[in-house]
Amino acid sequence: MSQLQGDEPIPSRAETKGSEKSLDSQIQGYSGPNLPKEIWGHIHSLLPMRDAAQVACVSQDFVRSWRSRPNLIFNTQTLGLNESTSREDGIMRNFVDRVNNILKNHSGIGVKTLKIRFDVAYKDLFYLDHLDNWLQIAVKQGIEELRLVLSTSSVRYNFPCSLLSGGVATSLRSLCLDTCGFHPTLTSGCLRSLTRLEIYGVCIEEDELRCLLSNTPALEWLDVRGCYPITSLKIPCLQQLSYLGVACREKYMVQSIQNKAPNLSSFYFQDEIRVLLLLGNTLLQIKKLHMACKNATLYALTKLPSSMPSLETLTIYSHGEEANAPMVASKFVHLRSLSICTWWAYDLLSLANFLYAAPSLETLVVSAGGIYRASIFEDPSGLMVLPEHRYEKLKSVKILRFSSAKCVVEFACHILVSAASLKCLTLDTTCGVPRCSVLKSGKCFSMSTEALVEARKAVLAVERYIKQKVPSTVELNVLEPCSRCHAAKLLMAGYHNDSAQCSSS
Repeated sequence: MSQLQGDEPIPSRAETKGSEKSLDSQIQGYSGPNLPKEIWGHIHSLLPMRDAAQVACVSQDFVRSWRSRPNLIFNTQTLGLNESTSREDGIMRNFVDRVNNILKNHSGIGVKTLKIRFDVAYKDLFYLDHLDNWLQIAVKQGIEELRLVLSTSSVRYNFPCSLLSGGVATSLRSLCLDTCGFHPTLTSGCLRSLTRLEIYGVCIEEDELRCLLSNTPALEWLDVRGCYPITSLKIPCLQQLSYLGVACREKYMVQSIQNKAPNLSSFYFQDEIRVLLLLGNTLLQIKKLHMACKNATLYALTKLPSSMPSLETLTIYSHGEEANAPMVASKFVHLRSLSICTWWAYDLLSLANFLYAAPSLETLVVSAGGIYRASIFEDPSGLMVLPEHRYEKLKSVKILRFSSAKCVVEFACHILVSAASLKCLTLDTTCGVPRCSVLKSGKCFSMSTEALVEARKAVLAVERYIKQKVPSTVELNVLEPCSRCHAAKLLMAGYHNDSAQCSSS
């Protein structure tokens, strides 16, 4: 196993020696340790697909395992296609060639997961002619997860609903369709095992969706985003449904939501606040809310304590705020986790009013991206000190895109002074995405030189204004840009701290 190279691509049929030969003819006689075939098969199924394809060329047992591989995941990465160096038409033709080659050598039996993703909006849509054949081979009784993500120019493809009948209808647990036509009928069958349905940018009529939902009695998760021409969403009495996600499309705005699911507790919406209001009395039972729209912070603070009294987890993505967070009398009695992302000029210190309205809050995550305010080094006046509030239960605070903006530094200091139970304060000068130590690419996401310069200022602000305020009972974590991945830009920015590598962050 140690000889496998995980970064090597799956060879196309044309690239393999003896392109007309089957995998059987490529076996080199390696038998490996004397283990039961079932164990070898299980080990093989756990390998990434590129590695599994290579290993199938060295053992008869692995060939059998390959032909019944349960998880088939097709995208440019798993197929070893380099988008940055290949022509668009070459990528697509190699994609089709490699998937055809893999499925030709697969029995079509035992597939539990099938994921097909076209990562780029290719102009050449000839690959659509192969999709039906791929689905016919792999989507059979026993499949549990089907995920089909097409490019934005693939809306002319209609998913073959006839596949969702017979044995498939009894085994399928998760279905995701992105950017295609989807027209289920009564003859499509009852998807009695389906627990998760995600449709994004899908062309589906309202009566077709109602028909589908009426045949999914076990559904727990429903995401309907950017689907058209849907303007009215009717949720039948699905006893297990706990999550609903809704997002609008430009021409087709959801005008009404009728919910009869008694146990709906999580709701996601974006674009317009009025979508939230469509839930009516269902709001009273929502415990987890994710909202992404303009003035989201202001609306959440002033309206949600009374309209959603059961709220425990709140995530806010603000597309711009017309006013800072005000002081309010109403309280989020049960709110324990709060995440806020602000993108425009915003006084972060005003979020103290939000914390005051959430006496049970334990975890806070704030992303300070796009806060274009004066650096604390440009404004020599003293730090603003707010009237003392006690956040008795706040234990963990993380500030992403932490900068030297004065209001950001003041907010961090306010937390240290006011949160009596605080255990951990994390100040991340990056955008908070995974770093090179955990990414398959081994590289951090790129940062602009401007962002790196600001990160340096932020670290200096921590040293000068924050560290001395940290109690001995609080763990302070300051995450800096990775010096290995950003070496050239860091040097240009005058950033010479070699201790900022991700592995030590």
